Amino acid sequence: MRFSSYEGALTWLESHIDFERVAPNRQAVPTLQPLLDTLAMLADPQHDYRTVHVTGTNGKGTTTTLTSALLSATGLRVGAFTSPDLHAVNERIAVNGEPIDDEEFVSLLQRLADVETVSTIALTRFELLTAAALLHFSDEGVDVAVIEVGMGGTWDSTNVINSDVAVLTNVDLDHTAVLGTTIAAIASDKVGIFRPEAVAIVATSNAIVVEIAQRRAEELGAALWLLGEQFTLVRNELALGGRAITLNTPFEFYDEVLVSLHGIHQGVNAATAITAAEAFLGRALGEDVVVSTLAKARMPGRTELISRKPMIVVDGAHNPAGIKALVATLDGAFHVSGERRCVLGMLTGRDVDDMVEPLVALGFTEFHCCAAHSPRAVAAHDVAEAVRRHGGVAYEHPTGLAALAHARERSTDEDLIVVAGSLYLVAEVRGEVMRVRSRHLT
Repeated sequence: MRFSSYEGALTWLESHIDFERVAPNRQAVPTLQPLLDTLAMLADPQHDYRTVHVTGTNGKGTTTTLTSALLSATGLRVGAFTSPDLHAVNERIAVNGEPIDDEEFVSLLQRLADVETVSTIALTRFELLTAAALLHFSDEGVDVAVIEVGMGGTWDSTNVINSDVAVLTNVDLDHTAVLGTTIAAIASDKVGIFRPEAVAIVATSNAIVVEIAQRRAEELGAALWLLGEQFTLVRNELALGGRAITLNTPFEFYDEVLVSLHGIHQGVNAATAITAAEAFLGRALGEDVVVSTLAKARMPGRTELISRKPMIVVDGAHNPAGIKALVATLDGAFHVSGERRCVLGMLTGRDVDDMVEPLVALGFTEFHCCAAHSPRAVAAHDVAEAVRRHGGVAYEHPTGLAALAHARERSTDEDLIVVAGSLYLVAEVRGEVMRVRSRHLT
């Protein structure tokens, strides 16, 4: 099989099982062996460079992106593997902030298709993307790759690497059908990315998570850096254009650093990224690197202002913890003199009421409910009924774009429209408003 185009390569990729679009379960015994066998046939590219591994319920994408940007600013050649993407799968694999180009992406998939033909090992879509990223970083001769876990830790496809630094951002109830129904069960899965004699960073003060992380680090002989102990976020305050943070790391004190991202949680993510980068380097980044990098930080689809008059903010909050962080952010930022409306769509696997209740309590004028563009979407009617149960006003729409159009029609230039509940919905709306063409296969 030879791919004659980017679309042809994508068609082959999409022919594989996609657990991001079809919810997985853990009925079968999990294993990393198929991916390890495939990588062995490619000469184990994951061993050609050092790595930083990032997991957590929320914030791992931002932490991965900021860590890679900080390391890149020191002069290193840095790969980053993130998920999901918004408008093109290329976004997931980047070197020094530049996504992989079409030609190289097709070439990687061709090599993987050839291996699949010879080995008869059929990987999942995410396993293939993981292999492509690890292979690309070897080809590009990166000094370090910062790798975001897809889900969990122990049995995630990315756990084929042996990281120098492992980061756990936080733990909350999400993907419970796979990872477990308690904080302890989920944390136990996530600390599976810790490695012997490496540095393990934990950016939550949750006592259950900390105890599990301490036990795992002791078993492995890993150094454990805890938020509030080895690194401390002294201040995390609202500032013009984002947050102002003051923190101590094991190597340096940083005072009043502007982080150009919105939300208390982004201040924590930035502090964690600084600490992770310094753990990898074994030294301070220095004020110039930290200040210049965080002042220009961007995270598409995460509490992102994409339009004014009316103001439109999109946020990929897709679980109860993410929604609570969004609510806390909106309570202090994006002040408007008019009304606030919410375009809301979500995926199955979360409690709809737990997602809706904090948003209704915040006082949105009305909700424009829709089904996100995914096979796992919750029906618009079910979302709207949850809004009504909690006392909110809800309209039902067949698509995210229809919901956005109606919300805009009912808004003045002084109003705010917030789009949340699913990154699939955010991608759809963001593409429409910013005129970014989706490159996914329809």
